[in-house]
Amino acid sequence: MAVQVYVALGANLANPTQQLDDAVNALTSLAENSSLIVSSYYGSAPMGDVVQPDYVNAVAGFMTSLSPIDLLDALQHIEQQQGRVRLQHWGPRTLDLDLLLYGQQQISLPRLTVPHYGMKQRSFVLIPLADIAPTLTLPCNTSLESLISVTMRDELQKLIE
Repeated sequence: MAVQVYVALGANLANPTQQLDDAVNALTSLAENSSLIVSSYYGSAPMGDVVQPDYVNAVAGFMTSLSPIDLLDALQHIEQQQGRVRLQHWGPRTLDLDLLLYGQQQISLPRLTVPHYGMKQRSFVLIPLADIAPTLTLPCNTSLESLISVTMRDELQKLIE
């Protein structure tokens, strides 16, 4: 049985917009029944203290029958295909794909936490997610819209519709 999932996309190396375009094409193969929908692309400042270029971010939503771990493996495979190397926490990257939500499930495994641990505080996740799922309620029964502040909206720059 297929479940609705949401995946955050981010890149700040090797032509980030093209990296996201390529990732969206790869995600198409994971989406059932042509269900893939993608937010606008947004520019955002990097998190943490590492000096690096700004990011291009988006969120994709789709239906899949993959289990959470199989989906995680597929997302990590896409990252690797696009040159992702994990050298530094919150460091620059060619592509970052984070599983945000897997239906309404709450998952706590050594390799996977869903909902994604930082999503409620991150404008570069919440704003694009609201583009494609404005009435979404998280597994904790919090509405997505209630998490988005004016400040968050001001932090991002819409790059591509």
